[in-house]
Amino acid sequence: MVAPSGHDHVFLGEGHDRNARKTRTVIALCTVVMAIEIAGGVHFGSLALIADGLHMSTHAAAMLIAALAYGYARRHARDARFSFGTGKVGDLAGFSSAVILAMIALLIGYEAVARLLHPVRIDFDQAIGIAFLGLAVNVLSAWLLSDGGHVHHHGHDHAHDHAHDPGPGLASSTRLGAGAAVVHVAEPTGHAHGAHHRDHNMRAAFVHVAADAAVSILAILGLAAGKYFGLVFMDPVMGIVGALVIANWSFGLVRDTGAILLDMNPDPSLDRAISDLVAAQGDELRDLHLWRLGPGHLGAIVAVHSRDAARDVSHYRRLLGRFGDLSHVTVEVTWPRPG
Repeated sequence: MVAPSGHDHVFLGEGHDRNARKTRTVIALCTVVMAIEIAGGVHFGSLALIADGLHMSTHAAAMLIAALAYGYARRHARDARFSFGTGKVGDLAGFSSAVILAMIALLIGYEAVARLLHPVRIDFDQAIGIAFLGLAVNVLSAWLLSDGGHVHHHGHDHAHDHAHDPGPGLASSTRLGAGAAVVHVAEPTGHAHGAHHRDHNMRAAFVHVAADAAVSILAILGLAAGKYFGLVFMDPVMGIVGALVIANWSFGLVRDTGAILLDMNPDPSLDRAISDLVAAQGDELRDLHLWRLGPGHLGAIVAVHSRDAARDVSHYRRLLGRFGDLSHVTVEVTWPRPG
């Protein structure tokens, strides 16, 4: 199904397709390393290698969630069943990945406490080698996901294939009773930076490998302390620290993506700016709603009661055009009844 004519509702981030390709590359990398580790573990009789290979499969699964979300959002970008497009699919995927990260943190924490209470024999040389292999793969994956060191959490994530300015002929205006007018417009997209520009799907994928890289570093430190100083308890202690680190990052992802899925106000400063703009006209702001449509795209409903009949919908449309992040705006203007 195709969205109705007038303007599209494609609110995907500018880096959408590039990020999709990056996740597929990391899936391939993790799958190859997983196969090598499991095959090597079976051939050499190493349970540790097999376990790390199975652990590597969790990376591939996390990347698969991200890749599927990118693919689904792109395929259904113009599906009319989605009232405001598929820009939030990545946030839903990020929320799901955050929940999985929280479960992983609980499992690591549980295993670490169990080993702290009931120590097991550790083959330090083999364990340190596997930890370094895991660290190398995670660092490479993080580098691939971050475009060689620059994570796009804030860039100009705007889709440029929706109607930026429908023009007078496409901005449908309807008169309502006592001088009310409603207009749906797709405003031009600017280049302001803000948290609402983040691609949380890519952020979740990056956090997944970054968290595991941090755990690998902590594991190396703990294993080295056990091997060279006899502090065997440091291995599970570092596991507990790693679980807390992952849990903290997971909480941040759940908080940010959950707020988007529940349509919380993504930019209070923009809220104040719009309120100040209306007040500067000497008019009354009756209603204002802001929500995120996708990375770098905000939707808004603005209801104004104007004292001047000359200030119609087109007047406020021009004023709101200065806010580049507003990609889909509904404006309602009412005036006092004559007499």
